[in-house]
Amino acid sequence: MNPILKDKILAVMQSGTSRDEATGFFRVTVGLYYLSGLMTKETIDFKQLDREFNRFIYQSIGKGHSITSILQYMSGEKVVRVVDSKRFLQAFEQYCTEVPVENIPFLLGLNLGVAKDISKIDVRGPVADYIERQRQLREEADAKSGAGPV
Repeated sequence: MNPILKDKILAVMQSGTSRDEATGFFRVTVGLYYLSGLMTKETIDFKQLDREFNRFIYQSIGKGHSITSILQYMSGEKVVRVVDSKRFLQAFEQYCTEVPVENIPFLLGLNLGVAKDISKIDVRGPVADYIERQRQLREEADAKSGAGPV
């Protein structure tokens, strides 16, 4: 994790208006960067990657948090409040240009798929419902603009 990336994540975090909201913004932003970084053909050293993320997480929001706990958070109901927040979306779009806002549903789906494979739990629920709503909204917007599916 380079200093510029850390600054971008912290800028999104600072857009929160309360401690809980700022922590949620931080968790989701870190999680989205982590997940988007997995979308590569190159070999990933997960031990080193997780160590870097965990160090930054600890330095930023303290003990008791890790990349694992952040990914768990991102498969639960609380993440929907964050990704539905206009303040979060504006800050994320402003500071985190490497991860397009329109990729958020895909990345949340990727995280749910991994969670399902690891824990064998049913992933139906608020996050899956959010992903489906975003798909429907995108299809409606495409139909209105005359654009087909990408």
